Amino acid sequence: MDTLKVTSIKSLAESPALNSVPSTYAFNINPNEEADPNDPEFAIPIVDMSLLTSGSPDQRSKIIHDLRKICQEWGFFIAINHGVPESLMKAMIDACHGFFTLPDKEKQEFKSGNDVLEMFEYGTSFNPATDKVLLWRDFFKVRVHPEFYSLYKPSCFSEISREFSKRSREVALEITRAISESLGLEPNYIYDAMNMDRGLQMLAANYYPPCPQPEHAIGIPHHTDHGLITLLIQNEMNGLQVEHNGKWLTVDGPTNCFFVNLADQMQILTNGKYKSVMHRATLNNKATRISIAIPHGPSVDTIIAPAPELMEKEGEAPKYLAMNYKEYIKLQRSGKIYMKYTFDHIRA
Repeated sequence: MDTLKVTSIKSLAESPALNSVPSTYAFNINPNEEADPNDPEFAIPIVDMSLLTSGSPDQRSKIIHDLRKICQEWGFFIAINHGVPESLMKAMIDACHGFFTLPDKEKQEFKSGNDVLEMFEYGTSFNPATDKVLLWRDFFKVRVHPEFYSLYKPSCFSEISREFSKRSREVALEITRAISESLGLEPNYIYDAMNMDRGLQMLAANYYPPCPQPEHAIGIPHHTDHGLITLLIQNEMNGLQVEHNGKWLTVDGPTNCFFVNLADQMQILTNGKYKSVMHRATLNNKATRISIAIPHGPSVDTIIAPAPELMEKEGEAPKYLAMNYKEYIKLQRSGKIYMKYTFDHIRA
């Protein structure tokens, strides 16, 4: 099949002639690199958000203590009891599904340039300018903060995405307050230092249709996120994998949870104390997976560097060079960072 004429992965996956992965999508996953989910070493940490927001002082103190260890060792956890209604999360997934099932011609109306700061973006590739293999996914991204933008199709999307973006932002800010405290800083330190009142927040949805050879293609290759923290929800299909102690672990969690991963600016801000987790999206041959990531970052004009207060307290020298957040995003999306750590290019 001529993949150059493919306008969406959905249309490719639904082709009756498809029984193997086209060579332009070939990406082999080594099963020996995957973790045993029953091994206690790979038991994913769970954070009960209700103990942060309405627990006793002792309960909150314990969660913050636990969070410090989680951020150092994992950079990833599952957030439960976060206050976002399950009905809203399901409605958001359904609205995204409604967009992906539109005719290809209508979805093409949302195509844009390769700029993370665009109001919205639609396509299939992770980064068309640099990808060395085509990805088995369709996606769109919409900027929802500091200005709120929305797709205008399907008709329900704007109202649902506005409420979901607002509620998930509340969760993200509560987490950043707790992370600030876990570092021995004031609760609003990260919010203020990163100018999060003007912070960049995106809503990014991914559509991964069934793949005839899921071990020979990839949804999204391994990468770290460029912001501070990312929240993610999904339908009933698993596919997110995180790297922990040199192994890849497929993430599974209870219904109505957020998967939360730390991102690059958090690692830089903490001078490497807290970990930006490497993760990827794998495929299956049974059913479509939809995931929605909500990355939260500093304002695009913020200069990011290790926090002076932490340097002074720990008696450390900065490990990373200061860099404007917008310039960091551009660096991460450049060809030399493909499936590599951006940190290698900004070490002090």
